[in-house]
Amino acid sequence: MSRLFLLDLLALLLFAGVGLLSHGQPVNAGGLARNVLPVLFVWLLLAPFLGTYRRPTWKNLLLTWALAFPAGLWLRQMVLGEGFGVGFFVFLAVAMGFSFLFFLLLRGLAKLLRLW
Repeated sequence: MSRLFLLDLLALLLFAGVGLLSHGQPVNAGGLARNVLPVLFVWLLLAPFLGTYRRPTWKNLLLTWALAFPAGLWLRQMVLGEGFGVGFFVFLAVAMGFSFLFFLLLRGLAKLLRLW
């Protein structure tokens, strides 16, 4: 398993954990699974086609994130049976912004430590 994939997974888990805490929910396996698995599923489907780990570049990370994250959040909404009103799009915008920060921070750290 790629070190970069593990860093990306950690970024996703940290994002979900911070999100749970910010909404006053406990950080537990159920909460993390509910929030991470849909995004991770789409991420893992797209990553081989986009060369996310075969040719790791900032462009590939950005493309994977830009496609997988909204699709995964859409899938999450479907699985949870929640609607797609204005609240979803606000959630999507906030989630995209903060998730991007987590991915950038961890990938940047990996670059700095020469893990990538």
